[in-house]
Amino acid sequence: MTIQQLEYLIAVDKHRHFGQAAESCFVTQPTLSAQLSKLERDLGVILFDRSKMPVIPTEIGVQIIAQAKKVVSEGKGIFELVAQLKGDISGVIKLGIIPTLAPYLLHLFIRSFLEKFPKVKLEVQEMVTEEVVRKLKNDDLDLGIIVTPLEENGILEKPMFYEKFYAYLSQDHPLLKEKVFKPDMVKKEDLWILQQGHCFRDQVINLCDQNLSGPSNFHYESGSLEGLKNMVNKYKGITLLPELATFDLSDEEKKRLRPFDGVPPTREVSIILNRSYLKQKLVELLYNEITEAIPSEMTSKAHGKIVRFK
Repeated sequence: MTIQQLEYLIAVDKHRHFGQAAESCFVTQPTLSAQLSKLERDLGVILFDRSKMPVIPTEIGVQIIAQAKKVVSEGKGIFELVAQLKGDISGVIKLGIIPTLAPYLLHLFIRSFLEKFPKVKLEVQEMVTEEVVRKLKNDDLDLGIIVTPLEENGILEKPMFYEKFYAYLSQDHPLLKEKVFKPDMVKKEDLWILQQGHCFRDQVINLCDQNLSGPSNFHYESGSLEGLKNMVNKYKGITLLPELATFDLSDEEKKRLRPFDGVPPTREVSIILNRSYLKQKLVELLYNEITEAIPSEMTSKAHGKIVRFK
């Protein structure tokens, strides 16, 4: 048995196709198939049901694949340990980040981080929480930046900061006369929310107890906070914004923000990792860079009341 054979095994499980698995491993399909057949002979078991399309692991194959992932991860950890002991700050970080954070957070730390560590390559993908978690578990990402608590098996959460929620109102909205915002002030037809799949949508629904957005004869759910802001600016209504999304508003737009009455609802933003994560030094350096770029008052949990998913 070799590490390479285990990597081929994991690739076939991931792609459920021998050809695609071989391509991802940069070998020919006959080479990959031969190595997996040899592994099966050495173990005395069948790992994949090749009669199905896509191919699926057998019952024992599922268990061996889970163990193979641990072995391969530990093997890679040796190289990470050597690099760390040598003080070599280099490598690739594959980061997944949710759309309600990416436009407002990335620019705060990326330039300074890459200037400090020029040998590090940062690959960022924008995706919803469910996809970040799935890719982490499949080792397609090194870490994610999402809203927590998630409480997902096998996932480690490292909270970084806390964002208050604000109500953002259209020009001449009747609620502009109020100094604070109360969720029970919102009419169902007055609220703009994100489309399904975004955790911020779930939090807004939880907070405002709403299940629809927009006027009854016009239904619109955006995939971005910028889309919601534009609807409020150009049309009418209310949307909710997390704190970082308010930083670059114009002076006129900031006048249309309203804080929540009482203890402000808040969302917790964390780095999440597979519990057996590698690249510990790089993750630590990135974590420190992000928290240093955030206003200090946002790093305290006393910032507000955490809004959970519905």
